[in-house]
Amino acid sequence: MTTPVYKRVLLKLSGEALMGDDAYGINRATIERMVADVSDVAKLGVEVAIVIGGGNIFRGVAPGAQGMDRATADYMGMLATVMNSLALADAMRQAGMMARVMSAIGIEQVVEPYVRPKALQYLEEGKIVVFAAGTGNPFFTTDTAAALRGAEIGAEVVLKATKVDGIYSADPKKDPTATRYSKISFDEAIAKRLQVMDATAFALCRDQKLPIRVFSIVKPGALQSVILGEDEGTLVHV
Repeated sequence: MTTPVYKRVLLKLSGEALMGDDAYGINRATIERMVADVSDVAKLGVEVAIVIGGGNIFRGVAPGAQGMDRATADYMGMLATVMNSLALADAMRQAGMMARVMSAIGIEQVVEPYVRPKALQYLEEGKIVVFAAGTGNPFFTTDTAAALRGAEIGAEVVLKATKVDGIYSADPKKDPTATRYSKISFDEAIAKRLQVMDATAFALCRDQKLPIRVFSIVKPGALQSVILGEDEGTLVHV
């Protein structure tokens, strides 16, 4: 089967996913592999928007941020996501893809500001849109930014890329009897206290009836399998 089941998706990447096996920063081979995965999906005609975290960069300065005002630390994290977004967009450019970075905080000399109609125009033109700087507000995670942007652009699903191939009944690294859920409802996930996303992001997706698909970004071809509707990862639904 080569027909996508989704027309427009919001892909949530953690900053840590860019590190590969490094302690922090951006691993070039890792980012190139991710770009190749996104390229394969875009070639199927799927419109892709991306929200990326900043943990891989912020981790390097975290010791110095101890005791820092929470809002200040969060703004530093937002700037880290801008750096990751620029790196991702440039890797896409080198791979022959058209990407646009849109920031929730104003730094027009570096990237353009987030404007919803413009973002929708870029997606309709077949460009990859990378949303940087989270929601633009402290105290909100990039998970929440992914839920918010996904709802705003009318994405059919939020694809949460992790290092685990779905949601399990227990930690598969600690419990060999843990089983992967193929599908689970939002209410079930809440009742079982499964850590899918942070509570704000999770509630927003549930209220907007925006499903979440959790899958492994380190598994080759997993993103395309999700797009083609195969039993990959875990679907959280209403």
